[in-house]
Amino acid sequence: MLKQMKERNFEDDICAWLCTHGGYRPGDPARFDRTRALDVQTLLDFVRTSQPKAWKMHQFKNPGKAEQSFVDRFCEEVRRRSLLDVLRHGFSVLGTRFRVVFWKPETGLNPESVQRYQSNILHCTRQLRYSPAHENSVDVALLLNGIPVICLELKNPFTGQTVEDAVRQFRQDRSPDDLFFSFKRRVLTCFAVDPFHVKMTTRLERQKTFFLPFDQGSNGAGEVGGAGNPPAPDGGYPTAYLWQRVLCRDALLELLHKFLHLEKTEKKDPATGKVTVRERLIFPRYHQWDVLHKLLDDIRAHGPGQQYLIQHSAGSGKSNSIAWLAHRLSGLHDAQEAKIFQSVIVVTDRRALDRQLRDTILQFEQTDGLVRAISKDSAQLRDAINEGAAIIVTTLQKFPVIFREVRHGQRNFAVIVDEAHSSQTGRAALTLKTALADTDAALAEYAALEDEAEAGQDKKDDALWQELAAQGRHHNLSFFAFTATPKDKTLQLFGRQLPDGRFRAFHIYSMRQAIEERFILDVLRNYTTYHAYFKLLQKGAGDPRYNTSAAARAAMRFESLHPHNIAQKTAVMLDHFRTVTARKMGGRAKAMLVTPSRLHAVRYMQEFTRQIREGRINGVRALVAFSGEVRDTVDGVAVTYTEEGLNKETHGFRISEKELPAHFAGEFNILIVAEKYQTGFDEPLLHTMFVDKQLSGVKAVQTLSRLNRTAPGKEDTFVLDFVNSAEDMQKSFAPFYEATLLEEETDPNVVYDLKNTLDEYRAYQQIDIRHRLDDFRVYGPEQVEAFGKALRDPRAKDGQSALAGATATLAPVLARVAALEEEDRRAFRTGLFRFVRLYNFITQICRMFDEEMHIYSLFAKQLASALPAENDGLVNLDGQIDLEYYKLVKTGETSIPLTPSEKGYAAIKGDAGAPAQKEFDSLSSIVEKINQRFGTQFNAGDQVENFRALQKHVLASDARIVGLADKDNRATWEMVYDAAFMAGAGETAMHSAAFLDLIRNPDTLAFIRTLLKESIWQEALEKRREKETCL
Repeated sequence: MLKQMKERNFEDDICAWLCTHGGYRPGDPARFDRTRALDVQTLLDFVRTSQPKAWKMHQFKNPGKAEQSFVDRFCEEVRRRSLLDVLRHGFSVLGTRFRVVFWKPETGLNPESVQRYQSNILHCTRQLRYSPAHENSVDVALLLNGIPVICLELKNPFTGQTVEDAVRQFRQDRSPDDLFFSFKRRVLTCFAVDPFHVKMTTRLERQKTFFLPFDQGSNGAGEVGGAGNPPAPDGGYPTAYLWQRVLCRDALLELLHKFLHLEKTEKKDPATGKVTVRERLIFPRYHQWDVLHKLLDDIRAHGPGQQYLIQHSAGSGKSNSIAWLAHRLSGLHDAQEAKIFQSVIVVTDRRALDRQLRDTILQFEQTDGLVRAISKDSAQLRDAINEGAAIIVTTLQKFPVIFREVRHGQRNFAVIVDEAHSSQTGRAALTLKTALADTDAALAEYAALEDEAEAGQDKKDDALWQELAAQGRHHNLSFFAFTATPKDKTLQLFGRQLPDGRFRAFHIYSMRQAIEERFILDVLRNYTTYHAYFKLLQKGAGDPRYNTSAAARAAMRFESLHPHNIAQKTAVMLDHFRTVTARKMGGRAKAMLVTPSRLHAVRYMQEFTRQIREGRINGVRALVAFSGEVRDTVDGVAVTYTEEGLNKETHGFRISEKELPAHFAGEFNILIVAEKYQTGFDEPLLHTMFVDKQLSGVKAVQTLSRLNRTAPGKEDTFVLDFVNSAEDMQKSFAPFYEATLLEEETDPNVVYDLKNTLDEYRAYQQIDIRHRLDDFRVYGPEQVEAFGKALRDPRAKDGQSALAGATATLAPVLARVAALEEEDRRAFRTGLFRFVRLYNFITQICRMFDEEMHIYSLFAKQLASALPAENDGLVNLDGQIDLEYYKLVKTGETSIPLTPSEKGYAAIKGDAGAPAQKEFDSLSSIVEKINQRFGTQFNAGDQVENFRALQKHVLASDARIVGLADKDNRATWEMVYDAAFMAGAGETAMHSAAFLDLIRNPDTLAFIRTLLKESIWQEALEKRREKETCL
């Protein structure tokens, strides 16, 4: 059938369906007023018929010119406010209020509202000539009460034209200067359509017009797949969903009423302070439209109490999806016309989301206070819930403070979780449930299980039993969790179980589809890896013995922080930035360096600054970002650094933490980070990422995904990785490329298994295992019992003071933990923290009604919180090792292919991991093993020790090197330096044949002289200051 199809047949079929089944009437192009870009007669017919009283009053106020004044006022209001705003809120003419469309009421309880909705007139008009300036026509225009709101250009691949030809036609032959296509004033969305693909735009800007794919996905919306559309099940057009689902009468009116919105983005130039505003009309992408309708249909079918996981890739528009969902849930009614949810609670850590929700929903509903953002304290959250606020935006951390003060009663709540991750399996999430769940129903369930009516009633006022009743899932709570990278716990907590026992998301918009549709970029396409080879040198006469793993980690940290390592890597990054990154995106591209620690970030910032200044490099400016204070030692003196202080020291002016993203988006182009800006940071100009930190799993995906945002002129991205292999990165991305799965359900008994594992550390001796030797005697049942009694102390005024009193019973336990040997203490601590996390997770998915275990879990949580922080376990090797050789080698330039994982996550286990067996070895043996692993064939140019000796000899060769070290004498000093350097080089060569071979080349010698000049100058300055201090 398709092969015989002409463009006209395609148009015939679309319009025939819309007029037969879609709720449209055939439109007459001759009735269209090209000057006003309206079907004026239809608009007037609609107003007169649907609002006769208002029209009669209007005629009285405007005798003889009622029609003219109405149409003129409509056009002026649209020009001033926007068509969408006039459609939503109407307008007035001399005090008479008119609506130009009536929306579908939430319920059918008001027959007049239903009748008004049915009075809307929708026309499907073909070959519409739309401009008085020319005879161009659009293939199909959809008019609402005479107002053009949608237009379609149709193409047929079997006659040699595709959807791309329709896109080209919009860009070249359709002018935004024509009123019909004027932004915000008439047609709101333009579709380019062929039988296989759909693209759309909400703003024509000639060649700059940006079209988005509006396809379902190759396997259908919400399923795993790539770009495109699946074959139609009935053998028809694969793009029939557009007119049959999206543009039919009810769906189009719903889009105009509850989806489209005008987004205003303000951008302030940090240098000039000038604010520019960019407007964008948002039309949902197909996966956004689809997930909302599937969610609403499922809630109507199954009611509240369900869990929904939405796995939508980065770049999928989650913020808008959340706004649309929150608005729709707040007004959702069941088949009996009863409101389903009293409140919709959006849990997020993003400050910008509450403003976006308010701005978006305000365009749908002009109701003050519909969205209540909890920006002050927890009491504000309590009052919002108790007062039944429609939409509440808050952080999870506010619930633990007020969960006992919320009057939840028999009310239903919808909880939308923005960026669902492991925090949703913690204790704060349990307090959210305690605040909102119908615990009376849960206690009634317990009473039925115990066959004792009094059992539930007696426990209603017991705080511990309120927490037990809040565990598991509840008939009055629905959860909607959004994430691009679900973890195993997220999948079991919010996912849907398949018939084969595996868990997956309710709806999927995969990374693969997002990349293929060009909503995000493939960050693994240009991936370069480097490897550092080095040889350590043991110093000193002794050969002490150390814990092998601790000493090896200390040695590796020494190498990674060594000035030579940082200098070499910085040189590579600066060279790449100048030769590659700086030439991308019209010179606007930026880079991020991800470091392994805050101290690394400080030293990298200092080295970048040094090399930029010494090399007189223009156009490269770096910022550093880390939290808190970092301590370092400079020439034996302790120095403390902060993010704000180091940036000010470097650039001469204050940049607050809040202001840093705006400054980075403006005049800076390299951002050096340590555990900051690796998630949730969207900077479209970020093109290159330098990685000097081990990354894997979700962390790797989240970090590298900072690069994937699209922007004008951004054709690719680049990653330069000093630590991770291409194979490891491919494994990290694989689980999230298509669908993330959990292979099997977690057995709730794992918490008992883990508790028994803790017992094996003799930290807690349960009565049923008293036959075990209590080697450590950290605590016994008497401490847990005392803790439980303190929790129920009637003298405590509230739960917080009771918990504080219970915590006081832990003092002797903490003393015993401190007395354990280091490795056993670490093992016990690890197991304890894992138990707490696992218990919190398990009790999110099932109610255990185990009071003894719950008291133990509270005991374990408080004990874990009270344990002092462990040091990093590294031994101090200062003065005992040094870096002898170092070579940084590029090991690969590749495009890492993205492929899906063959298997999902394994079920969550309850083991804590046995403590590692302590192995000891001599320092010389440890150094030798490291050198064997990280060594290679070195040449003279890789000698770190010889360069250090050279610097020492230059300083000693001429007293004037130190004597003239003063800023006023720099020129004189440099003349002395050249001679001193040659003398120092000769002295060094006398002690090293390898160095002598190296400097036989005059160019090499000159290079080394320039390389060391600034370093020797700084050391000379320091020595002169020391000398003056002594005098």
